[in-house]
Amino acid sequence: MSVFSLLETSPTFLVALVFVFGLLVGSFLNVVIYRLPVMMERAWQQEARSVLSLPDAPPAEPFNLATPASRCPKCGHAIRWYENIPLVSWLVLRGRCSACGTGISSRYPLVELTAGLIAAIAAWHVGYSPWLLAVILAGWCLLALAMIDYDTTLLPDDLTYPLLWAGLLLAVAGISPVSLVDAVIGASAGYLALWSVYWAFKLLTGKEGMGYGDFKLLAALGAWLGWQMLPLVILLSSLVGAVVGILLLATGLVKRDQGIPFGPYLAAAGWIALLWGNQMVSAYLGLMKF
Repeated sequence: MSVFSLLETSPTFLVALVFVFGLLVGSFLNVVIYRLPVMMERAWQQEARSVLSLPDAPPAEPFNLATPASRCPKCGHAIRWYENIPLVSWLVLRGRCSACGTGISSRYPLVELTAGLIAAIAAWHVGYSPWLLAVILAGWCLLALAMIDYDTTLLPDDLTYPLLWAGLLLAVAGISPVSLVDAVIGASAGYLALWSVYWAFKLLTGKEGMGYGDFKLLAALGAWLGWQMLPLVILLSSLVGAVVGILLLATGLVKRDQGIPFGPYLAAAGWIALLWGNQMVSAYLGLMKF
C-alpha cells in the first residue's frame, strides 16, 4: 500500500502525520512572526531615507527569513539543529539557552503546538483531499497574522494579499467549496464592511478604530468563505474581542485609551468559520424555527 493510499484510508495516520509536520512548520512560523515585522521596518526606513534624500544607512548584516541563523539574543549562541526540534528541544533544555541559561519564552513551543493542532484538527474535519492542504495553509497563515498583529498591531500585506489571492484562485480551480462569484463578492464585501465601520467611527469620534490591515484580512476571509459567512465572522470576532477586551481592562493589563488589535479575533473567527461555519449557521437557523 502506497503512502497516499494510507493517507486516504487511515484518518489516524493522516492526522498524526500532519500534526508532526505542523510542529515543524510552527518552528518556521516563529521565525516569520519575529522577523517579518523587522524586515518591514527596515524597508520603511530605507524608503524614508530615499524620500527625504538622506544618505543610505551603513550596510548591515543581511536580515531575512533565512539569514542570520537563529541564535540566543542574550549571548549570541548559535542554535544547533538538535536544539531546534519543535517542542522536544524546549522541554529537554527546560526552556533555557544551553550556553548561558537565559530563559526561552514558552510562546515558541506554544506556537509550534498550535500549528500542529491546526493541521491535525483540519485533517480530522476535512479528510484527505486537495482542500485539506489549502485549509491547513490558511490556518498557518492566520496564526502568523494573529501573532504579528498581537505583537506589533500590523497585518503585513506579504501575508494578507497571498491569502486573498489564494482564496480566489482556489475558487477558480474548483477546489474551494465556494463559487468564484461568491468568493469575489465576499472579498469585496469583507473589505467594504470594515472600511465603512472605520470611516463611520472616525467621522463620529475623530479617531481611528482599526487599521487597513483589518480590511484586507476580512477581504481575504471573504474570498475563502464567501460573502454568506461574513456576518458570522464579524459576530464571532466582535463577541470574542469584546469579552477579552473587558477582561483586559478589568485586570488592568491594558489602559482604557490603549488600542487592542482586532486581527487575532478576526483570524480566529475566520478559521472557526472555515471549518464549522456551515454547521453553526444551520444550527442557528434550526433554532430560529422554534
